[in-house]
Amino acid sequence: MADDHQRSLTPGFFDEMYAGSHDPWGFETRQYEAEKYNETLAALPQRRYHRAFEVGCSVGVLTEQLAARCDHLLAVDVVEKPLEHARQRCRNLDNVTFRKMQVPYEFPGEQFDLIMLSEVAYYWAGEDLERARELVVRHLTKGGHLVMVHWRPYVAEYPRTGDEVHEFVLSSSGGQLRHLEDRRQELYRMDIFERV
Repeated sequence: MADDHQRSLTPGFFDEMYAGSHDPWGFETRQYEAEKYNETLAALPQRRYHRAFEVGCSVGVLTEQLAARCDHLLAVDVVEKPLEHARQRCRNLDNVTFRKMQVPYEFPGEQFDLIMLSEVAYYWAGEDLERARELVVRHLTKGGHLVMVHWRPYVAEYPRTGDEVHEFVLSSSGGQLRHLEDRRQELYRMDIFERV
């Protein structure tokens, strides 16, 4: 991955996106997002998780739905503005904690039995993507699940495509992750892994 010609997107990129709209990707309004979230939740291998980690929660639409399946859910984003909306959306959910965090430069110290990477891993390039994968594997409990869901079409600003980041995890898990499921739609791809 060291030959990446692009760098990971910085918090400044996301600050600019949220300066123009509180929900620039339409997580609250697009039918595509609603259908994808339904499919994601339906595909979870377990009915309930003890401790889950959602990277890149944005305005908290998936967070709110995922919380119903978790005893504890830590949801993080790299900038504060969407976190304000996410906190408001989930204000009555005592099992959800929000933090501002720039993964992979920062990562929580606890272990998780579910880690959700939904529409976030293609923002990482080169060593950042490698580091993120290493940290995810290290912080998954044995038998815990990694769920990856990403937009497949090419986006010029993003260092990688969704397919590229999924293939990277598939090819670099070194026997630490068992591939459980591969679901591909025209616009998005979902892969589910289990920590061995």
